[in-house]
Amino acid sequence: MAETLAVLKSRRSCRAYLPGLIEEEKLNAIIEAGTYAATGMGRQSPIIIAVTDRAMRDRLSAMNAAVMGRDGDPFYGAPELLIVLADRSVPTYLYDGSLVMGNLMNAAADLGVASCWIHRAKEMFNSEEGKEILKGLGIEGDYEGIGNLILGYAAVPDAPAKPRKANYVYRIG
Repeated sequence: MAETLAVLKSRRSCRAYLPGLIEEEKLNAIIEAGTYAATGMGRQSPIIIAVTDRAMRDRLSAMNAAVMGRDGDPFYGAPELLIVLADRSVPTYLYDGSLVMGNLMNAAADLGVASCWIHRAKEMFNSEEGKEILKGLGIEGDYEGIGNLILGYAAVPDAPAKPRKANYVYRIG
């Protein structure tokens, strides 16, 4: 348990990446950790899309930037990403997908892989282009984008954690 707590306390969001892909074994281990996230009633509403193809990564980055009405790379140069979507027909889909994102981030940190949750997956996959991408992958159903998790090796060292805020925890009893 001490190792788990150390990972949780040391994980940081990374916004500067080296260009190389992470090792396939590490990517597979991170993905597997995501599949073991808790889900409401064990219904496993989320799915994970692994993107290691540079052209698709760049296309998704451009889609994400367009949601913000900006140019540039909202994926901070990260060479690959995992996209989490969840089935809207399951009442707990948003929580389920968020737990998957958390497992993915913590597993990446444990393996020495940098990551950052990038929002706007919902808007990306509500678009016609996003729906075409899902259709091209054979993904059918009413899926909502939960998050984009960019992955790679950090180009700069992690900053230390900020002190935890006062009154973070309240106790009863």
